Amino acid sequence: MNLVNKKLTEEEFLEQRKEVLKAWPTGNDEDLDFERAIDYLKKLPEHKNFALVLNRAKADNDTLIQPRAGVPVLEEHIKLLNYLEDSGADCLPSTIDSYTRQNRYNEAQKGLEESISLKRALLNGFPVVNHGVQNCKKVTESVNRPLEARHGTPDARLLSEIIHAAGWTSNEGGGISYNIPYAKNVPLEVSIRNWQYVDRLVGYYEDRGVKINREPFGPLTGTLVPPSISNSVMIIEALLAAEQGVKNITVGYGMGGNLIQDVAAVHALYDQTIEYLEYYGYKGMEISTVFHQWMGGFPADESEAMALISYSSSVAALSKATKLITKSPHESVGIPTMEANGLGVKASKFIVNMLKDQSISESEDLLLEMEQIKKEVKSLLEVVYQVGEGDLAVGTVRAFEQGLLDIPFAPSRYNAGKVFPARDNDGRIRILDFGNLAMDEDIKAFHYGKIKARADSENREVSFQLTVDDIYSVSKGKLIGRPLRKQ
Repeated sequence: MNLVNKKLTEEEFLEQRKEVLKAWPTGNDEDLDFERAIDYLKKLPEHKNFALVLNRAKADNDTLIQPRAGVPVLEEHIKLLNYLEDSGADCLPSTIDSYTRQNRYNEAQKGLEESISLKRALLNGFPVVNHGVQNCKKVTESVNRPLEARHGTPDARLLSEIIHAAGWTSNEGGGISYNIPYAKNVPLEVSIRNWQYVDRLVGYYEDRGVKINREPFGPLTGTLVPPSISNSVMIIEALLAAEQGVKNITVGYGMGGNLIQDVAAVHALYDQTIEYLEYYGYKGMEISTVFHQWMGGFPADESEAMALISYSSSVAALSKATKLITKSPHESVGIPTMEANGLGVKASKFIVNMLKDQSISESEDLLLEMEQIKKEVKSLLEVVYQVGEGDLAVGTVRAFEQGLLDIPFAPSRYNAGKVFPARDNDGRIRILDFGNLAMDEDIKAFHYGKIKARADSENREVSFQLTVDDIYSVSKGKLIGRPLRKQ
């Protein structure tokens, strides 16, 4: 294995960069010259720098609102972002199309050209590589909020070069979170190496006085992911990014559904991210958190969908997350209209403002849940370092190979796929089947006891049917997938 968790030297980075920029003609843009890019980024007003905006929000106890959004044609994309900004979005996204996510730029180009000629979107996002730095700068200069690329790309090297040179000061993803939940056949070793380059690029800018935010993707598969698994992945990706010189990191969490567990998970994630970064010697780090509204199945009824959005927003505000990623009331249908997306932003903004000055007291229940999550994360990370013989990158690859790390319902063949979750009687996500997950017998007994208590209360066996029922329950208006009572 050639992969190691070691900062790329400047020589190694610049040599690799020559090949990265050859992947598509827009890589030849003169604005990708570092001197020009750094000068452009330094001249951005502070309110367009994602890292600075996050730092201010954290200091002011604000929860920023950011939707998902992206269409292929430049003018329409700018129109969409302007509308979302007017709706109250504090931060703006550019969701990237599926062809670009797979580095299939020829097909993205065809889709872009057809979208322009037919005057309707034939791509499910903004093909940033095909647009190149100049068009991406037009987006930057047409809005008054910081911009982030959101995608799902195992190899985001050229994409990242273009967005940062164009003034987009945040980039979502990581070698695990943008591979295992998104791709089937990309080796983890390859995606981690690709994202080391992405993080080294950010580190290169940081070394020259430009602050750029990085945001690992917290929800993973978005389907009943136990908090300790998603938190472990976030901490690993934060550590990998820090090694390459990243200084401003937003670790993410996808809503699970139980208020106490979700708040505990966000607090535990923040605490342990700082703890591990400090332990491994990464100084001067700026850490924030992002909460993703419900990532599972949405109710089809718009009123019910808006209720779920409002509940998600309440949990985000009470968890004191620095940022909230919103959904729309059209979530069950597909890509939302501009107007529907704006409604989700407005509702979310209203809720977080109402709850800004309120908090959940640190009850015994909350503290015990935090302690449990931290205990499980510690167990997972200890084993990763152990099998990697002290190297985090090597350990991550080996841990996934052996199923010691395992993400539920992920499509990747480099993921064991043997872990299955289910809810307990309070609706908290527990682990039904551990597969080979690196957790001790005490942790397993805790989870089994919680799930068995629920099964007993429903007069049924502990089985995979619990998992199936829970996957569909929220879209039907219930947190726990309990069987219908016989009349």
